[in-house]
Amino acid sequence: MRLGVLDVGSNTVHFVVVDAHRGGHPTPMNDSRTRLRLIEYLDEDNNISKTGVARLIDAVNEAAELARATRCGEVMALATSAVRDAANSDAVLARVEKETGIELRVLSGEDEARMTFLATRRWFGWSAGRIVNLDIGGGSLELTSGEDELPEHAYSLQLGAGRLTRDWFKTDPPERKRINQLRDYIDAELEGPAKDLRAAGVPDLACATSKTFRTLARLTGAAPSSEGPRVERVLTASGLRQVIAFISRMTASDRAELEGISSDRSHQVVAGALVAEASMRALGLESVKICPWALREGLILKRLDRDAGGDGKGS
Repeated sequence: MRLGVLDVGSNTVHFVVVDAHRGGHPTPMNDSRTRLRLIEYLDEDNNISKTGVARLIDAVNEAAELARATRCGEVMALATSAVRDAANSDAVLARVEKETGIELRVLSGEDEARMTFLATRRWFGWSAGRIVNLDIGGGSLELTSGEDELPEHAYSLQLGAGRLTRDWFKTDPPERKRINQLRDYIDAELEGPAKDLRAAGVPDLACATSKTFRTLARLTGAAPSSEGPRVERVLTASGLRQVIAFISRMTASDRAELEGISSDRSHQVVAGALVAEASMRALGLESVKICPWALREGLILKRLDRDAGGDGKGS
């Protein structure tokens, strides 16, 4: 089955094409993305602006054309935090479907967390034991923990790197006072979920997904993406603190010159690093392993399980 997965995130519209089959590796044969930064098109009333909607429609149309060109038998189209949390979400979804013929399914924050956790479980396997996973997107932070294929605990918090950058940082580089205030805010938001996750038990494996964590790991010396997904990459708390002290004093344009930071994300990497550091500290984690699979792989695996009559809950 040739399957297309369209992921409308807060930073990018990402479309992958996979020749998927039960028991197969969900490696894409085609992988394209459009930089959108949808979170930045939210106005003061939390509506996605007309410009934002127009850019979203253009990006979805491009994906629809690619799906036809690659002869996808099915397209799974989903939207996450930026669309999910927008006040005009229903109107935007209706407009996108009318203009493109693609019906976007909005994933709840908890479902997003659960599918990402499934991907980490399949990547690391049963021998990993209890897993705790952290995932920082543009609009939200997902935290999960569990011993099975799906997590026992799943949280989605509005602590995405793009959202916090937009709401908290008005200067470049950000003011030290605002950085400290944001730290306090993040700590307060994490307090309840972190308490529950720690009470669930000490993880055998702490891991992290998302471009933000991959970028931070690269800044602390992890292998570049060119070395492939199977190279072990680790982000340590001590290395992360050093990175924050360094990049928080730089402008976005200067940060974009660093190896591992793309120009479209350099403006939000400081906020992402603060969320990563606070999350690891709240959960008592000295390091996390970077998992190359995340939401899209989880959705593909779940879809294949359904075809095979499984429920994605393990055996």
